[in-house]
Amino acid sequence: MASAVHEVTPEEASSHPEPEAVVVRFAGDSGDGMQLTGGQFTLSTALAGNDLATFPDFPAEIRAPQGTTFGVSAFQINFGSTSIETAGDAPDVLIAMNPAALKMSVGVLKPGGLIIADEGEFSARNLAKAGYDANPLEDGSLAKWQLVHFNISQLTLDAVKPLGLGNKEALRCKNMWTLGLALWMFDRDRKPIVDWLNAKFAKAPELAEANIAALNAGHAYGETAEIGGPMKQHHIAAAPVEPGLYRTVTGAESISLGLVAGAQLASLSMFFGGYPITPASAILHHLSRLKEYGVTTFQAEDEIAAIASAIGASYAGSLGVTSSSGPGIALKTEAIGLAIMTELPLVIVNSQRGGPSTGLPTKTEQSDLYQAVYGRNGDAPMPVIAACSPADAFDCAIEAVRLAVQFMTPVMLLTDGYIANAAEPWKVPDMAGYKPFPVEFLKEAPADGFKPYARDDKLKRPWVKPGTDGLTHRIGGIEKAVDTGHIDYAPANHQAMTEIRRDKVLGIANHVPEQEVTLGEAEGKLVIVGWGSTFGPIHQAVRRQRAKGKDVAHIHIRHIWPLPRNLGGLLGGYEKILVPEMNTGQLKTVLRDQYLVDAQPLNKISGQPFRIAEIEAAIEEALA
Repeated sequence: MASAVHEVTPEEASSHPEPEAVVVRFAGDSGDGMQLTGGQFTLSTALAGNDLATFPDFPAEIRAPQGTTFGVSAFQINFGSTSIETAGDAPDVLIAMNPAALKMSVGVLKPGGLIIADEGEFSARNLAKAGYDANPLEDGSLAKWQLVHFNISQLTLDAVKPLGLGNKEALRCKNMWTLGLALWMFDRDRKPIVDWLNAKFAKAPELAEANIAALNAGHAYGETAEIGGPMKQHHIAAAPVEPGLYRTVTGAESISLGLVAGAQLASLSMFFGGYPITPASAILHHLSRLKEYGVTTFQAEDEIAAIASAIGASYAGSLGVTSSSGPGIALKTEAIGLAIMTELPLVIVNSQRGGPSTGLPTKTEQSDLYQAVYGRNGDAPMPVIAACSPADAFDCAIEAVRLAVQFMTPVMLLTDGYIANAAEPWKVPDMAGYKPFPVEFLKEAPADGFKPYARDDKLKRPWVKPGTDGLTHRIGGIEKAVDTGHIDYAPANHQAMTEIRRDKVLGIANHVPEQEVTLGEAEGKLVIVGWGSTFGPIHQAVRRQRAKGKDVAHIHIRHIWPLPRNLGGLLGGYEKILVPEMNTGQLKTVLRDQYLVDAQPLNKISGQPFRIAEIEAAIEEALA
């Protein structure tokens, strides 16, 4: 193959600078290993020093029919030399492993973006499964994008043929071939992936050897094929970061570490009672590997048993924790009321997903805010906290533990499928900078006698380990008498206890930070108010609009209930309030109710996160 060599001048180089950020989307069948490919590309990207954010997007079916559109699994990563806060609006590069993957992802590809397709999978049968009447690689329908296609399947078979694998086993290495090509495209080191493969297949070295051969072959293809045109090598410089130890974390990992850190700061052992449900199951998986930190994990037979066991652990003097998603939280609701009535500390993690019922089990949504704030029988107030990113989930978990033990109350921590599964770099904190909040159990009766529902200045009742001499008391779901804890149905007593529980939770507002303006001024024409995982797209949209001279600010709320004590006054300084949410307007309704402000909704209920452009368009419309 002939080639021409041209030495690039400094002037030419400066006129075509390397991009500050790139969005790559891997898409294929759910059996093609796209999540694994994306995860390992994320590892190499983090080691290269880039800032990054990821978006795993996989089907709900355990194993959808091969080659169908509803079986497409995708992994999107946005990485660059600047601050990255979302997984990107539109990919610059789409790697499509079959026609269905192309069909499901090409619509979001940036105009002029690059498509790399495995033409070996574009058979008549697969085209029909994806709903194509003609081969899009040949009919010109992809003309507005740059298209490169070659037979990745055959190239993989050729690469691993000397190792004696059958075709079926050999094709399982196709994702590693693709990863090798991606590593070449973005100037990534293969060694960490090789080390990972050797460790993963330590008991089957022939499989490690095959996957490494495929990885090297994909990398070599990029080096030697001389395709030219759009497929070239890019170097993305490292992002400027503060010195320190960094690791990549998902939201599930971050929450798990934060719960353990919170228990340590409270000087408590931790009991986690859980039941598998997407996307919350990963928390149980991570915590089960942290036994050396005083963590006991229990996979219960159902959601009710999971939370009941955690409440029992709290009664016994441990930090009880449970986790689920919306349907499981619904099953736990009666027991949450029990924890509120007994006034025991409990942390409940809700990794939200599309609902109602089974809904969209692998997609993201923010539709459980009403459930978290209001969703129990009786007047049953409970603090609610929302994490805004995978890294933020660590501090939010610690805060949830602090509130639970300092106020003797269950606390709900909201994340969602996007936060739980997505990954980003996290600077491992120095725990010496966190103020401990050790629990003090009541060990002997006061001089005036033991009152199990006596209150301190926070309206918190004492925490007593069962079996402590002289401190026998009743506990349970029936209303208790003020101070004594005896069963008491009297109307005046029930009103008094209901108001005490309400005031205890509302009083938490005096023990959490005041709300700050995340970006912009404390008054103006428009404020975008967000919570949870909408942080990234809101922040980027507001930043871009402010760069254009628009009078817009961003407020992001961590403490959903009770709301920060200064929030009402803060919102009063803006002419317009816009609340983007992945629901039908739940925080908007709470803000209207609490502050009588004309908060306007921006809703998205598609199972997909907001794009920056969607929020920018809403800002421009609101200010028009």
